[in-house]
Amino acid sequence: MSDVAKTLAVVQHTSAEYLGLMEDHLEGRRIRFRYFRPFTAGGKLPQPSQIADGLILVGGGPWGATPGPHRLPTLDAEVALTATALSAATPVIGIGLGAIILALAAGGGAAPAPLVFEVTAARRLDEGALAGYLPQHYPLVRYGRDEAMLPHEARALACDEAGRPALFQCGGRAFGFAGHPGVKSAMMEDLIMEFAEGPAEPELGLRALRATQGAIETALVPIMTGLVRCTGLMEEHL
Repeated sequence: MSDVAKTLAVVQHTSAEYLGLMEDHLEGRRIRFRYFRPFTAGGKLPQPSQIADGLILVGGGPWGATPGPHRLPTLDAEVALTATALSAATPVIGIGLGAIILALAAGGGAAPAPLVFEVTAARRLDEGALAGYLPQHYPLVRYGRDEAMLPHEARALACDEAGRPALFQCGGRAFGFAGHPGVKSAMMEDLIMEFAEGPAEPELGLRALRATQGAIETALVPIMTGLVRCTGLMEEHL
């Protein structure tokens, strides 16, 4: 057995969106993370050997997963990388576009949907979700386009106000979040400025996000507790 800290590979799709508030929760548990930025000059996706401890795919801003000009350029490679992680029972956490990539890698699909920035609420569907730590209700902040079509084997753990999956689980150690559970208002401000294309009336979304920031931070505590437990990220290396 070894007490060497694990290092998660985190794939970014924009400069602005990153782990946000999740960073502190991981660092507090001695779980390290390394960012990969394939959209930058010389940037690359992680190699399979670099995702052995876990893979996190964060959101993509205006990038999507369906055919057309907004399709993420590295989509096929990321789906293949995620499928490799799933086949090895490696922990995978998908957020926003990352959750769609997870669904595709697990045999599901992606449905076209317009770019949105919305602050709503999610409702727990399974009392045992995230080892029982998932709150019954928690804030849901979505910024992106397209939606995940869950594979047959996936379990919907929470839904949004329209009944769409807000959190789902594939196998024992892979989870997809439709919205960023550790989002910061400054992150969304930067994301809006990063691209020429943006959602309609972004200030409304920012205002709602700022008003919800405290509730997001509160909900993230049990979410991260359950997520770390279910993914086994604090289990010792063999």
